[in-house]
Amino acid sequence: MGGMMRKPIFDTIRTVRGKPFSAQDVAAVDALCDTLGIARDDAPPAADDNGGGSSVLEQTGLDTPDAFYANVRSSGLFTKISADQLEGLAAILKVAGEAGWPISFAAYALATAYHETANTMQPVREAFWLSEDWRRRNLRYYPYYGRGYVQLTWKANYERADKELGLGGRLLANLDLAMDPEVASRVMVKGMEEGWFCADKSGVRHTLKRHVSSTGESTVAQYTEARRIINGTDKAAKIAGEAMKFQAALKAGGW
Repeated sequence: MGGMMRKPIFDTIRTVRGKPFSAQDVAAVDALCDTLGIARDDAPPAADDNGGGSSVLEQTGLDTPDAFYANVRSSGLFTKISADQLEGLAAILKVAGEAGWPISFAAYALATAYHETANTMQPVREAFWLSEDWRRRNLRYYPYYGRGYVQLTWKANYERADKELGLGGRLLANLDLAMDPEVASRVMVKGMEEGWFCADKSGVRHTLKRHVSSTGESTVAQYTEARRIINGTDKAAKIAGEAMKFQAALKAGGW
């Protein structure tokens, strides 16, 4: 394999998998190339998640993405941001930024995704720790079970999301499209803003505007009430604390 260089290999892998490289990914590919006798480039490939700057994925809404990512690491939300976590964070920031969201809205959406995905920032399936066969046997709305950052369930809700997001039937043809980080972000952003997920006993929908500030920062008490948008009061205090950390990071990043 004399004369073959590594950059085309890295570029091909990055394109096929559709995700940035972590430092561990670079080391693993380099080790394989060493085994195969492929020459090293003069400028070795670098990890893509070098702090989460705007050079990795497009950032919308942040003036200084590096400061945001540094803050979420120092806050204890993440010790090191993996490629998957970076992809999820960037997708949510992009969609929230395009929606023109204020800092409170963005902070609570990030905290919600952080909680619902067990900190992975990747969309999850309902009862993700169980099998597809279990979902088939136990969920009466199968195959329209929960998917995404905020679980989208029931056929009517998939139909609504497909229509309101302008997907032209693509979501109904492939329900797993709800697992795409950008689509999942769009469902969460529009759904939390418009109150798709929960209502009170009088039928009034729980929305971000109802519970948190639409012009600036919010308090722990406001974020605690905001849990009603998704799931009553379940883990409300925990998620509120995480929202405060994301709010500080967004502020540091110039949201």
